[in-house]
Amino acid sequence: MAKKIQTHNDGAVKIYTVDNIALPGNKPKEGIVLKQILRYKERTVGINRAYLAMQVGADVSLLLRCPRLRDVFPQDVAIPNDGKQYRITMVQYPEEITPPVMDLTLERLEQNYEVP
Repeated sequence: MAKKIQTHNDGAVKIYTVDNIALPGNKPKEGIVLKQILRYKERTVGINRAYLAMQVGADVSLLLRCPRLRDVFPQDVAIPNDGKQYRITMVQYPEEITPPVMDLTLERLEQNYEVP
């Protein structure tokens, strides 16, 4: 079976890690630090994924397909073209797609971080 060709034409998402951003010697302060900027394709949140999320009290706000990287993790923060901040709740690596991709399941943050 031929592999599907994936495009990433819907925009760019900035991926941040949550870390201590305080200057050395100061009180620790949680903030976000830019890790990557990736192109993405917005995907439809399927009914099964939405129901499974509701069962565990989560709310799947957005599903993005990006080029595969191994340093993007759940709990990282994503800011796509809409400018809103989302927590990455799941990273999946679908097979049989060229080039290799990852699906990021995003949940809207209730409290935004200050963007550097």
